[in-house]
Amino acid sequence: MADCEATLRELFVFLDGELTAEEQDDIVAHLNTCTDCQGAFEFHLELKTAVAEKCRNDDMPPSLMAKIENCFGDAFGSPFQNP
Repeated sequence: MADCEATLRELFVFLDGELTAEEQDDIVAHLNTCTDCQGAFEFHLELKTAVAEKCRNDDMPPSLMAKIENCFGDAFGSPFQNP
């Protein structure tokens, strides 16, 4: 069973749905009994949702895209290039 430390350590992976079913069940069981971790979960879920919404609705500035491309070089690939 997950404790607070394990739950908080795995929270982002949990929110991204990247844990095994057993690990997810452990986190959910802990969240159901720990109000402190529930608060952290709710905060990070709202933050993730707000960032995702903002990213869907706003165009990426060309200068930011150039910085990202510069960081990754040839490994960046073309799927993210602006039309």
